[in-house]
This record gives sequence, C-alpha cells and structure tokens, in this order.
Amino acid sequence: MKTYAIGDLQGCIHEAQVLLNRITEEAGSGAAIVFVGDLVNRGPASLAALRRVAALCEASDGRVEALLGNHDLHLLAVACGAQPASKSDTFDEILAAPDRAALLDWLRRRPLARLIGDHLLVHAGVLPQWSAAKTVALAGEVEAVLRGPDWVAFLGQMYGNLPDRWDERLTGVARLRCIVNALTRMRFCAPGGVMEFGQKESAGAPAGSSLLPWFELADRQSADVTVVFGHWSALGLLLRDNVIGLDSGCVWGGKLSAICLEDRSLLQVDCPEYRQHAGKQKKR
Repeated sequence: MKTYAIGDLQGCIHEAQVLLNRITEEAGSGAAIVFVGDLVNRGPASLAALRRVAALCEASDGRVEALLGNHDLHLLAVACGAQPASKSDTFDEILAAPDRAALLDWLRRRPLARLIGDHLLVHAGVLPQWSAAKTVALAGEVEAVLRGPDWVAFLGQMYGNLPDRWDERLTGVARLRCIVNALTRMRFCAPGGVMEFGQKESAGAPAGSSLLPWFELADRQSADVTVVFGHWSALGLLLRDNVIGLDSGCVWGGKLSAICLEDRSLLQVDCPEYRQHAGKQKKR
C-alpha cells in the first residue's frame, strides 16, 4: 500500500478532489493518505473541504488521516468563542452549517503528528531537541487536552509567542502552547531552537540575521527521519533527503501537491489565485 502526504488545502476543495482522483489512478482506491493540516480558511470552500476530508477519514478505517494546522485550530478557537475571528477568515459557512457541531468535534480529535515508518508528518516544524518519538509523544499531550472536557479553556489560553523555546521543565499551558507553536506555527529559529514568529512573508531570513529555517538547525534530533510538513507557502515545494515541504501555495495561485512517501513520486494540480498574495512570492 502506498502512502501519500498532501499539502495545505485551505478550502480548495476542487483541486483537492482532482488530486485525490489522480492518487486513485496512480495507486488504486486503497492508498493511504495524510493531509498535513490547514484544511480550511482563506480558500473558496472551507465547509466543503472539511466535510469531504472528514467523510474520507471516517470511512477509511484509519487509512486516511488529517493533521491539525494553525488555521484548523483557529477555526476551533473562533467557533467556541475563545478567539475573535479575523477579517481574512473564510469559514463563516462552517460556523453556520447544520452539521457544525459534528464537524468541529471531528476536527478537534485530529492528531498533531504522525510517524509512518521513517517519515514524521507535522504541519509546521519540529524543534531541534525533539526526536521523532518525542515529537509524537508531545503532540499526544496536546491531543489529549483537545479531546478532553477542558478543550475550550485550553484554546482560550493557547495564543501567544511565549515560551519561545523548549524546556523539559515547562508545565501546564506554557508547555502545551510551546508544543502547539512548534508543530503548527514555526518557520524560523535562532540557534538553540528559539522560535521566531515575525518572519512570515519570505523563504529566507533577513540579511545578517542569525535566524535559520527550523530544519537547518545543527544537531536536530529528528534528522534521522524524513520530516514532512506544510505551512510555509513562501518556501514552496521543498524536497531534501530528510525534509519534504508540501505547501506549494494552492490558495495563492500556486499548486496543490501530494507526494508518495515510498518512492517520492510527486503529483501536483495547478490552482487559480483565490487570494491575492500580500507580498509573498508565489511558487508555481
């Protein structure tokens, strides 16, 4: 059985269905699929995308899964009143849908990380101190809270950039926030794994900066596996020996990308520019 990872959908359901059809043509109906997060927001059809992926996952007996991304968490926070909506949000249809409760309940039960053989899948990144096994275990701490009775209270405290580095002594909300920020928001880090969240519009750090993409930090403990991630549309498709970046800017007029983990065969679908790029370089 082949396993495909698919980059950020962000409500681009038409392109997602075209890509899913191509996966079926290439690998048959039994292929395993993992969406690497950000199913919703900014694109044209967040409700349809959420319904389609949820239905696929529910009917697959574990063969299809979707990870939580920062936009998915934002939807949950807005829906439960833990965070105000942003002007750029495009999930009003979800909030008004008759099946809203069931969709949100399904969404909050999604994982933040999956280890499939020698591939570690996350939405954004992995801090240098974390091995693959450690990453999955820490993701599980957050997943347990999101699936439990205190999930709304947690979402109300989830936002913030601190703590900006990992420390085993972290506890409570500070520990969970650090885990969430690494797995769903991180792009650049300073040496030592200090997360920096101000640089969003570029694939590279400012000239003279000590910042590096998280996957280029020295002594990264997850370097013995291939980390597969999305989240970074300005970076575009990235294929390295132990790193695969899959956010190729679907919603910004780029492509929606899927990669087979076993042989690295790549499938891509061209996308219209659903949202104007605010200063980011579009990847085509």
